[in-house]
Amino acid sequence: MSINFPAAEQAVLQRWNEIDAFQRQLQLSKGRKRYTFYDGPPFATGLPHYGHLLASTIKDVIPRYWCMKGYYVERRFGWDTHGLPIEHEIDKKLGISGREAVEKLGLAGYNQECRSIVMRLATEWRQTIERLGRWIDFDNDYKTMNPSFMESVWWVCKELFEKGQIYRDYKVMPYSTALGTPLSNFEAQENKKDLQEPAIVVAFPLISDPKTNLLIWTTTPWTLPSNIAVASHPDFEYVKIHDHASDRNYIFLESLAKNVYKDLKSAKYTVLEKIKGRDLEGLKYKPPFNYFYEDNKDLWFQVIKATYVTSDAGVGLVHTSPAFGQDDFVAASDAGLISAQRFPPNPVDDKGCYTSEIPDFQGQKVQSANKALISLLKESGLLVLNGQINHTISFCPRSDTPLINKAVSAWFVRVADIAPQMLENLDKTHWVPAFVKEKRFGNWIANARDWNISRNRFWGTPIPIWASDDFEELVCIGSVAELKERSGYTGELEDLHRDKVDGITIPSQRGKGVLHRIDEVFDCWFESGSMPYASQHYPFDKETKGHFEDSFPADFVAEGLDQTRGWFYTLTILGTHLFGTVPFKNCVVNGIVLADNGKKMSKRLKNYPDPSLVMQSFGADALRLYLITSPVVRAETLRFKESGLKEVVSKVLLPFWNSYNFFEAQAALLKKVEDVRFVFDPDMDIVNRGIMDRWILASCQSLLRLVDQEMAAYRLYTVVPALLNMIDKMTNWYIRFNRKRLKGDLGLESSIQGLNTLFEVLFFLCRTLAPFMPFLTDHIYQLLAQYLPKSLLAKDSRSIHFYAYPEVREELVDEVVERKIKRMQTIVELVRVSRERRTIGLKTPLRTLTVIHPDQVYCDDLRSLEAYICEELNVYNLELSIHETDYNVVYALHADWSTLGKKLRKDAMKIKNALPHVPTPQVKDFLRDKEIKIEGITLQEEDLIVRREIKSDETKQLEVNTDNDVLTILDVASDPDLLMDGVAREIVNRVQQLRKKAGYTPIDDLKVQYSVLDDPDNIGLQKVFASRASLLETSLKSPLEQYSKPKEETVAGVEEKGVVEEQQEVQKATFLLKLLHV
Repeated sequence: MSINFPAAEQAVLQRWNEIDAFQRQLQLSKGRKRYTFYDGPPFATGLPHYGHLLASTIKDVIPRYWCMKGYYVERRFGWDTHGLPIEHEIDKKLGISGREAVEKLGLAGYNQECRSIVMRLATEWRQTIERLGRWIDFDNDYKTMNPSFMESVWWVCKELFEKGQIYRDYKVMPYSTALGTPLSNFEAQENKKDLQEPAIVVAFPLISDPKTNLLIWTTTPWTLPSNIAVASHPDFEYVKIHDHASDRNYIFLESLAKNVYKDLKSAKYTVLEKIKGRDLEGLKYKPPFNYFYEDNKDLWFQVIKATYVTSDAGVGLVHTSPAFGQDDFVAASDAGLISAQRFPPNPVDDKGCYTSEIPDFQGQKVQSANKALISLLKESGLLVLNGQINHTISFCPRSDTPLINKAVSAWFVRVADIAPQMLENLDKTHWVPAFVKEKRFGNWIANARDWNISRNRFWGTPIPIWASDDFEELVCIGSVAELKERSGYTGELEDLHRDKVDGITIPSQRGKGVLHRIDEVFDCWFESGSMPYASQHYPFDKETKGHFEDSFPADFVAEGLDQTRGWFYTLTILGTHLFGTVPFKNCVVNGIVLADNGKKMSKRLKNYPDPSLVMQSFGADALRLYLITSPVVRAETLRFKESGLKEVVSKVLLPFWNSYNFFEAQAALLKKVEDVRFVFDPDMDIVNRGIMDRWILASCQSLLRLVDQEMAAYRLYTVVPALLNMIDKMTNWYIRFNRKRLKGDLGLESSIQGLNTLFEVLFFLCRTLAPFMPFLTDHIYQLLAQYLPKSLLAKDSRSIHFYAYPEVREELVDEVVERKIKRMQTIVELVRVSRERRTIGLKTPLRTLTVIHPDQVYCDDLRSLEAYICEELNVYNLELSIHETDYNVVYALHADWSTLGKKLRKDAMKIKNALPHVPTPQVKDFLRDKEIKIEGITLQEEDLIVRREIKSDETKQLEVNTDNDVLTILDVASDPDLLMDGVAREIVNRVQQLRKKAGYTPIDDLKVQYSVLDDPDNIGLQKVFASRASLLETSLKSPLEQYSKPKEETVAGVEEKGVVEEQQEVQKATFLLKLLHV
């Protein structure tokens, strides 16, 4: 029975919808212990991409697993509906920008526009996520724009405010001129690009000696009009030189002279003196532009000390413009040049244009003024060097425009003060992979700065702080009820956006008139960081309050690597402030999915396949498995390739399906031949079953132990390969080694035992794989369910996902049998390689296989499986020995010369010549001691490779292989009698292929006829048909007879009712094969 996986998945989806499967699973698990999962909210303004699908797969697999393990796992989808992404879309749609345009439209109208697009792609999101097979509640979702969510965000704010953890300050922040708002420091790290920027050296003449100039280097000429100081490192030694070309004196750091002169070798200057940085402090100078000079020359425009000045870039003196650089701001504050009463010059508006304070450039974008400013510097003779440099620049993650640093008034949450506590809390959490916690996230927290939570925007949760005009009286509101009580407002408040609350005032308690709400809204990261509380309307909803408190912190969260500076970070800050803990116990971090060429996936470039079309072509199970078996689950990158999906289909899904198909065919054959309807017997005596039965069932128990252990540790990258390996064990070992038995060739009882075992493994795999590949497991389960006794059916047996996850059955654990089969598998794999080396297929019988191992138990294990080994490897004799010397085994040393050659250099040839002559006893000593001295040179374990080889004149007919533990010697000499058996095997293979091609099933009764056409190499094809007739008929389960082909009959394939005829070839010999339906 063939299968179309995507079509089968659609049928499963339809059935899930009909029975409301997800809600039914929740109903069945109601009342159990809660397992809590927080889902980070995405924006719905763009379609889901592979990063979302990867995270969604992880966030589906783990909750499904814990639900099947006996927990109640609520799963609610969430939407990030506020913030700059939404506003940016509206600004583009309406062709507006800036505060004035919004105020002209009106806050209510602007917010309504934002609301109208927030959920425009929600339907597409739901369709894609549900097609992926993710079970999550879209109907009971949460949205950050919901009044209940916003009220809880207010509660979070008030809790922090009352603890003194929220404050207002004037600080230099990353600033988006496109959006007119400051961003947080971590947002500024999201989008970086390399750009070529000006790099100029400018002379600042000293007031006391106009011929002597301080030299500064800058890549932001637009900040020069706002200069108020020059910073020097107090411990650096500077030079004062006389430049012969300009006849001027310059002061700079001599080690950086290469940045002063384009051609340092031809530069002509004389060193006049050396000056310590601290001795430069207080020197007054004339700034290059006079916009702020006259009013401030008494205090500003002097050298100040600053230890942030470096000696590896620039010229050692730093131009200081405090409104546009955090280091500058701190240094100027420390020097007493600026204060809360004396602000630095900040002549740039919210659009990034010069204000009237710079009249020559008023209204011009600051970056676009660089060229004109450089020209003015050149005209005034102050430009010493005009160059360019490649710089890494932060871009706005929303508008993709360059950010500037700009001093603004903003509201901050204290983070630096609690960083030690955050790190302490972090130690109590479990992260996969661990290095993300220990390195990336831990380092980020250790260097954390206070968090700017305010945005000068409109569509967001209003910061609930009401202030007097002088900001000396502040009131933070924590609920709608409190706002009504404090303000006296009596109207309805079913919406908490700016247009609804900004007009509400609160009477002053200090005689300052009325308090107005501050202009800013929350950074949307504050909202998503409040998600654990706000999604439950905590602490206002009495019904969910208890559930929240009982299940906080969450058991599990998962997102991409970029969220270490986003959601994970804000969750940690707010959780530590509110409850003294990180709000989650376990965190799975995935890497980034890139396009096939290693570049970022881009809708504009169309460099990745549409996810919907991929699922339509390969199915969601294939996509899920491809993603969670890739490096991304270890927080590495993945280059998305459709070839990877094809491999999953061919190596995982098809083998699993074919295993079921094989079982189904044999169950039908059992009914037809023996009139026995198969029913699974869970109590069948394991002791009397065959060793392969005991092995595969014991392997299932070992797998379960591993899955339980690794899923508790959230290591999907160890769990999934182990689960998929179980499919390989079932198909390529259990079924392959038991085909005759399963087909009934070894008797009815043995056949039923084998089918019982195969069914048990299939049913086991359907349950263990259900969280990972939910579609195919449920599809196969629906077909297997007819064979289950009623006692094994789940309370609701309509889906595999309503069953409990399997538990380890101790009575099936058998480490000895697993050890034996593992050793057999090793031998089989080594000998398969030996055959490949000699290009001798498995259908060619060989006389003898010798296996050598020093442990007698190892040999005894193999002896107990001799029949399996000989049949699988098509050898007639198996010799086992613990004595290597009986077979002339020698130990030889080899080396990887590409590595060792570089290490030894001139001695390499000496060692290369000596290695073949090192005797076996000395090599064995090396294995024990881990080092050896050859030609006076000591070599270590990592330098050499030990190989066991045969020292014999007969090596031409012996093929040796080893895994450095066991040694196999395969006699590849040709044997005419055995070759005829090999031809017989190939004849059987051709018949089976024709049966399959013609669509016959194992229960179809057929007669096989043949007619030899040609045997050019005289392989004895006719003789094989005659002498091996009994063997052929037993293998084929069909009578075999020769027939003569009439001369006029064609040799092409013939098909008529009940008859299939086709020409076949075996080793160049040809024959006609005819199948007749009896």
